[in-house]
Amino acid sequence: MSATDHQPITYASAGVDVEAGDRAVELMKDAVKATHSASVLGGVGGFAGLFDASRLLAYKKPLLATSTDGVGTKVAIAQAMDIHHTIGHDLVGMVVDDIVVVGAEPLFMTDYIACGKVVPERIADIVRGVAEACSLAGTALVGGETAEHPGLLGEHEYDVAGAATGVVEAERLLGPDRVREGDVVIAMASSGIHSNGYSLVRRVINHAGWALDREVSELGKTLGEELLVPTKVYAADCLDLVRTLNGDAAPESAPLRGFSHVTGGGLAANLARVLPQGVMATVDRGTWELPPVFRLIGQLGGVPQADLERTLNLGVGMIAIVDPAAADAAIARLTERGVPSWAMGTVGRVTDDAPSAGADFVQGAKGVDGGAVLMQGAYAS
Repeated sequence: MSATDHQPITYASAGVDVEAGDRAVELMKDAVKATHSASVLGGVGGFAGLFDASRLLAYKKPLLATSTDGVGTKVAIAQAMDIHHTIGHDLVGMVVDDIVVVGAEPLFMTDYIACGKVVPERIADIVRGVAEACSLAGTALVGGETAEHPGLLGEHEYDVAGAATGVVEAERLLGPDRVREGDVVIAMASSGIHSNGYSLVRRVINHAGWALDREVSELGKTLGEELLVPTKVYAADCLDLVRTLNGDAAPESAPLRGFSHVTGGGLAANLARVLPQGVMATVDRGTWELPPVFRLIGQLGGVPQADLERTLNLGVGMIAIVDPAAADAAIARLTERGVPSWAMGTVGRVTDDAPSAGADFVQGAKGVDGGAVLMQGAYAS
């Protein structure tokens, strides 16, 4: 049979709608432009995003920091509920808050959306969420890409990813080498589950047979609404804390030592990554009460506490490590900015009996030659 014996095959008949992509850009471009400062050159839709880096000339030794991430299976909840304007906050939080851990200011970000079919309104909702969160973080959204993958993803399926670049003065770099014995570990409250551990969460709710539209009294909302609560973006708050505490202090005496972004692996594993070898942070669980959603997941699935702790943030989304003399000032500043925070532990030497604590003791997490964390006590009730 010759090609003329049947309808010609076009890109559209193969499942790719270029015009839908163009409409999506029109719907999102104003939100993207709102993140731009004078440092962003060109408009929306260019082959490459351009950022004026001349401000780096003011640095003595600028270090560029970069991070990339996605949202994981939380997108399945957004797709099931047909709510897409919050998932962008999750994406930005996962990326820019890794950058601020070292004290870097996230300058610009790009995003990538792969989908089975471009629905302009849905794509625009996702990108609007990304733009809103970038504005909160003070980060320019300079570019992105939407790719239609028919046959690989279903019509209503998509995944998102993003990457950001930031800068920090070399002598102001935060990290394990700044941490001292006696330092205080300060917790910053999470907004909810954020974007990690959703494979466990989805498994638990499916096993329990709970629908996403189920009203849950202890949550004060439906299950689906709770699971879609967007990730708290800490970037602006962390950078403000750096400026407030460290100011013009000599780097070696700056009271804010570093941060830990609590993502995959849980609190202890991520805190261990920002501690030097031979140093241990002791965290007192009794300093905070588990938010209801975490208690619910544990009870519904009979999930062991150790598994909850190495999977979910359990109410702590970001951690600051500070000189004890600055702890009260740090908590006061965060509280002033609307970030609930509290002293949750202290830093000391690894003790000989620490490993005997078993599952409570975490050392060398994620392949990083870092310090150790001892979780002790019971959560407040």
